Amino acid sequence: MSSLVPSVLRKEPQFTRLFLGQSLSVLGDRVSFVAVPFGVLAVDGSASDVGLVAAAGLVPVLLFTLIAGVWADRFPRHRIMLVSDLVRFGVQATVAVLLLTGRATVTHLVVLMGVFGTADAFFMPAATGLLPLVVSAGRLREANALRGFAQSTGLVLGPALAGGLLALTGPGGALALDALTFAASAAFLAGLRPRATGAVPPAAGRSAFLDDMRTGWRHVRSRSWVWASMVAMGVFHVVVLPSVFVLGPVLAERDWGGAASWSTVVAAFGVGSIAGNAVAYRLRLTRPLAVAATALAVGTCQAVIIGSGAPLVVIAVLEAVTGAAVSLFFVLWETVLQTHVPDHALSRVASFDYLLSTGLMPLGLALAGPISDAAGIRTTLCAMTALALPCALALLCVPAVRQLTAHAPPVRDAAGAPAP
Repeated sequence: MSSLVPSVLRKEPQFTRLFLGQSLSVLGDRVSFVAVPFGVLAVDGSASDVGLVAAAGLVPVLLFTLIAGVWADRFPRHRIMLVSDLVRFGVQATVAVLLLTGRATVTHLVVLMGVFGTADAFFMPAATGLLPLVVSAGRLREANALRGFAQSTGLVLGPALAGGLLALTGPGGALALDALTFAASAAFLAGLRPRATGAVPPAAGRSAFLDDMRTGWRHVRSRSWVWASMVAMGVFHVVVLPSVFVLGPVLAERDWGGAASWSTVVAAFGVGSIAGNAVAYRLRLTRPLAVAATALAVGTCQAVIIGSGAPLVVIAVLEAVTGAAVSLFFVLWETVLQTHVPDHALSRVASFDYLLSTGLMPLGLALAGPISDAAGIRTTLCAMTALALPCALALLCVPAVRQLTAHAPPVRDAAGAPAP
């Protein structure tokens, strides 16, 4: 029986604790992913309102992510994640009560998602930096693939669970479940004992804080494969993902029969993601980032598939293909980042990653609704892929992206900074 359990779970007990808590939280996230747009529509919100609420949860990433990266390199990362989980528990519980009692308005949802997004902004850089502290270097790819597997499984189970909860209790009941998963994740984080980073926090003060931030940026700009990948991901998040967050649910409500059909498409994407993570777990690559860039190009086709007008079953199958590609990209990207960036600066580098991708995403979310109102939903979806695909392919033109190896250690100077 033990042979059925992945070796990284059997041999890395601290990672196992983290993995269990995050798996529960991911399931709740996937339920929320389906429930929130329909919660907005349930209070008579429009397509633009769906985008506004989604953007409200992401604007704080733009404002606070760089601060969060410095904090996560100074203070215990798992404690930052714990506080974030507790705040998000409170937000989702409040939203659930408002929806269940019929008191929710679009304004309520915008404000509460803003608080949620602030907590989320502090969680993400800490989470990226924490993984190398709870798993050995040789198992980072396996750990990232397993985390991706949990996220992908959540994409399958979450929408199915969300569909049932939406039918039985409405969006409020679905979001109540999400709140409980944040509480469970916090309980697992409370008992986590990661290794120390070995970095000595600098003296307190504004200049020291800005010095830390500048050092993080130096780690980004000195590596062409890092900043080029971040730019390509930024385009993916700003141009392509609004098709999933905003226009997909609206199109499903209008043409596909509602939440159940959209849940089918999201679940199909999740099935593909499971396959992609299974491949990533076993795959041994000498040039992982080149493969990741190719996978990102495939992933940009999400938007045109959703807007293609094809039968629902065809859309679901093609979304499964893009799901495999997207999951493969993120596993490989996170692994090379954790392998080639010094641990004491990892959260700061990750914060620039989130800033240039997730942090800019509200721009796309806010514009997706108005543009689709003017040009039509299907036309807008096709244009999203037409804009993003060349940017993803251009990533393969960067020599460092094609040449970066899986296991070569980064070259650093005596202070731990990248060598020229």
